[in-house]
This record gives sequence, C-alpha cells and structure tokens, in this order.
Amino acid sequence: MLAERRHQLILRALRSGGPAAVTDLSEQLGVSPATVRRDLVKLEEEGLLTRVHGGAVVDEGDQPFAEVAEVRVPEKDAIAAKAASMIQDGQSVLLDIGTTAYRLARQLHGRRITVITSNLVVYEELADDEDIELVLLGGMVRREYRSLVGFLTEDNLRQLHADWLFLGTSGVRPGGQVMDTTVVEVPVKRAMIKAGERVVLLADQAKFPGTGMAKVCGPEELDVVVTNAPVDAATRSSLEEAGVQVVVA
Repeated sequence: MLAERRHQLILRALRSGGPAAVTDLSEQLGVSPATVRRDLVKLEEEGLLTRVHGGAVVDEGDQPFAEVAEVRVPEKDAIAAKAASMIQDGQSVLLDIGTTAYRLARQLHGRRITVITSNLVVYEELADDEDIELVLLGGMVRREYRSLVGFLTEDNLRQLHADWLFLGTSGVRPGGQVMDTTVVEVPVKRAMIKAGERVVLLADQAKFPGTGMAKVCGPEELDVVVTNAPVDAATRSSLEEAGVQVVVA
C-alpha cells in the first residue's frame, strides 16, 4: 500500500473512531507497527494529527476560547510578562487572537500605549483602561473563539502600522513554519504581519510542533520567538538561520 493511501486511511479512522492505538491501526492497515509509527510522525509534522502515548488523535479544530483559556496559564503568563517587557511607553502594539495574547493584554494595564486588536477578549480586558488608546478592528464575529475575521478586518489592517505585532500560533514546524488550525484566521494573521514593524511569536512548549494544517508564514517573517521552554534543536536552528531571536521566558 502506498504511503499516501495509508495516510488517508489513518486520518479517516481517527476522525470516525476517535483516538486509536498503533496496534489497532497496524491491524486495520495490514502493515507493521513500525510503519504506522513512521506514518504518524509524518502526519504530525504536517499538522494533521497529534501523537499521544501508544497512538494518535486528530485535532477536531479550534476549541472554544473559554476552554483554551484554562490551559497552561502559568506558562502563558510567563511568556506574556517577557513580551510586555519589550514594549516601551508611546509605542503601538498589535495583538493577535488567542489566549496568550489575552494574557499579554492583562500585563499592559496602566501603560501609555496604543493597542490594536481583533481579539474581543483583549478589547473587553482593556476597554475601561483610560491610559491605553484602544483600536478594535472591524470584521465578522467568530463567537466561539471571540475574534473578528474577514475582509473588513484585513482592510482595516492595510490602513494601519504598529511598532509590535504579538502573534499566536497553533504550531511551529521544525523548519520554522508558523501554522494555524483554522483557514479563516490565516489571511488576518498575514495582514497583521504586514502591518507590524517587529513580529514576535508567542508560543508555549506545546506549540512545538503543535497542530495546524494552514501555513501562516515562514521563519523569515519573524523577529522574535518568546517561549517557556528550550526549543528543539532542529526548530531552533531553522529560526536562528532566519535571523530570529529565541527568548525563553
């Protein structure tokens, strides 16, 4: 059986039946467990599944914001504090969607800065802070993930420029590619990158390699990666070759 066909069957099995063990997949496909393991590694590198102990599971897309917000909070707060220390008063800051950007917003109260965002939770966090000039981008509301997307958001971003962009991600591949699980978010993220003078990726340890089928950008479009743990050697090498500074919070 060709590898491409095996990959299709593995993904179909995981989507229809949920998490599966290597031994079960091996029996279904009529191939060795070693072959299945190699297939799972390849599919995980492509952001199509997540390996777990003894098997794999397919990511069914974005979890609601409220669920993701409760995961790895101390790690996200450490990353947010390091990111906040980079910003100087008087500067403009573009904050991406996602929970780490929200944790960063919580670190910005009382700062004389401008914050631009399509993240509704960031807006709600900072709306009453009179020290902050707050710009909310327009667009279509994604209620479950508390964000604004679409051509209106992208048009708004083409008219703006920020000193900093703090970008979120679903996963970072060993080659340094920044990925996302939801295609509709990718054009907005790309427009944010064009609007930012300096691009900082906020990525906790779980994002290496994380998940995601859609490429947002390559490492050459990043300036800094802030993470909470040492990055694996292959990914660090790719980032550093592209001139990216890796900062461990």
